[in-house]
Amino acid sequence: MEGTPTALAGIRIIDLSMGWAGPLACRQLADMGADVIKVESCERFDWWRSWEATPEWIADDGAEKSTAFNTVNRNKRNITLDLEDPEGRDLLLQLIATANVVVENYSGSVLPKLKLGYEVFREINKEIILLSMPPFGSNGAWGEFRAYGSTVEQSSGLPHLTGIAEDAPTMMHVALGDSIGGLTGASALLVALRHQARTGKGQFVDLSQVEGLFPLASHGILEFAATGQEPPRAGNAHREYAPHGTYPCAGEDKWIVIEARNDAEWSALQGVIGEGLEGFGTLADRIARREDLDAELAAWTAARDPVEAEATLRAAGVPTAATLGPGDVLNSEHLGARGYWQWLERAVVGNQPNPSAPFREAGAGPYPIATPAPTLGQHNAEVLGGILGLSEADLERLTRSGVIGTKPRMPGTKPD
Repeated sequence: MEGTPTALAGIRIIDLSMGWAGPLACRQLADMGADVIKVESCERFDWWRSWEATPEWIADDGAEKSTAFNTVNRNKRNITLDLEDPEGRDLLLQLIATANVVVENYSGSVLPKLKLGYEVFREINKEIILLSMPPFGSNGAWGEFRAYGSTVEQSSGLPHLTGIAEDAPTMMHVALGDSIGGLTGASALLVALRHQARTGKGQFVDLSQVEGLFPLASHGILEFAATGQEPPRAGNAHREYAPHGTYPCAGEDKWIVIEARNDAEWSALQGVIGEGLEGFGTLADRIARREDLDAELAAWTAARDPVEAEATLRAAGVPTAATLGPGDVLNSEHLGARGYWQWLERAVVGNQPNPSAPFREAGAGPYPIATPAPTLGQHNAEVLGGILGLSEADLERLTRSGVIGTKPRMPGTKPD
């Protein structure tokens, strides 16, 4: 592997976000060398550690066992500050004075309740960039609505285009609003940082997560705009191709995707399958008899290993791919050859795989992951002492008062 990336070295980001969208946006920049300081509190910690605390969960170090949290917060530093406490809020503002960017994905009412926001940040740092990532943007009728990735997915119209005609709208169940929002947020930050570097000016970046999802549903939106009709849900079928679907293979929950987009690919598929496909003719005939065609293909694939079937079809020029489960991805020979999974030792959970950044320089290996996800408050002394100059006595006092800490607390309780 090459050395730690330096593309964004010297850039400091204060990450106030929680869950997936905001932390993912920040992680993309951390992977490129930015100094990302994640801010939580002992009572209001990132909900991707857990939805709520219990005394048993706290005692068992549950806050450090979340795979979701650990995946999107690597390469970051972590501090705790109680932003509802005047001293905690003041320390945050001091930290923002040293930064280039602040990122938050609260609902619209949260920062105002804390007497924080872009104008407040700008008073102490004229060049600051604030990336705000509410579900529906910061204004409009839904500006203050709370939502999660699944809610945002529903609001994008995407479920109406997913599934089969006989069923209700179907969700992906991977919270696409969050993941797409995180990637869109990272792109927006890079543009804002470029503007900051050229002009010395900061800006408020208002990112609507639901608007980031509209491109995934664009075919339905555009078809309705052109014809006044919504396209029907078609499952794995395609209105212009046949065959086009996912077919069972030998083994438990093993599948392969096969499609034929033109006569050449259809002829190649016939050459492989043979007798079972001889009775099917033109594209119009294949579309009209799609169920029968799919049954013939399924009979052929069901007797074969998906990887072997993929190799046979691919060699003949048929578009195909064996579907991969989580275990297949983790143990993929291809990803192994590219060094995609990086194993890092982390407190509490031990040695864990971390996915590399999907981008790399030409001819180089993946960027190394410098540090695993931080534990709660792991860098309190390093950041508050090293950057803001607090003394050891200051840190001890803040710990006793509950402004900072390294363990979650039940709401309304005092530090031990």
